Amino acid sequence: MKDKFDLRSIRPEEADEAADIEEICFPPNEACSRADMKKRIMAAADLFLVAIDRETGRMAGFLNGIATDEDRFRDEFFTDAGIHDPNGRNVMLLGLDVLPEYRRHGLAGELVKEYRRREKDRGRSRLFLTCLEDKVDMYLGFGFRDLGLSASEWGGESWHEMDITP
Repeated sequence: MKDKFDLRSIRPEEADEAADIEEICFPPNEACSRADMKKRIMAAADLFLVAIDRETGRMAGFLNGIATDEDRFRDEFFTDAGIHDPNGRNVMLLGLDVLPEYRRHGLAGELVKEYRRREKDRGRSRLFLTCLEDKVDMYLGFGFRDLGLSASEWGGESWHEMDITP
């Protein structure tokens, strides 16, 4: 997997490409808006881990979040990049996006593994995310713990809150 992709932080000029991928990977009620994606990248580019296909130069997917000292997920994390605290002890993961043609080959798991390694090196305590019921098993397979239903109602959905130590 590592020989096929370069895993690195996002560059500001890649914001539109990330927003395009977000629109493909999430329905409109759940997707981060283009404007919010750009604000998030400006505030926390180092918390975006992108996978660049070495053969095509195309972004195949990414995992992103913002840092905070909070330990419960809330909907504002998705829309207010100003909440980001570079020194926060936890990371709220806001999206794991993998283009359809790159799915089922281990890329999502590799992004999570590398993200955990990077955040452990930065001294983070925990990574949190929310996911729909049909993704709980996937995240359990990555090592996350299911904390039950989240207070988040993002996109009018019911979400499971999950966490993992880096």
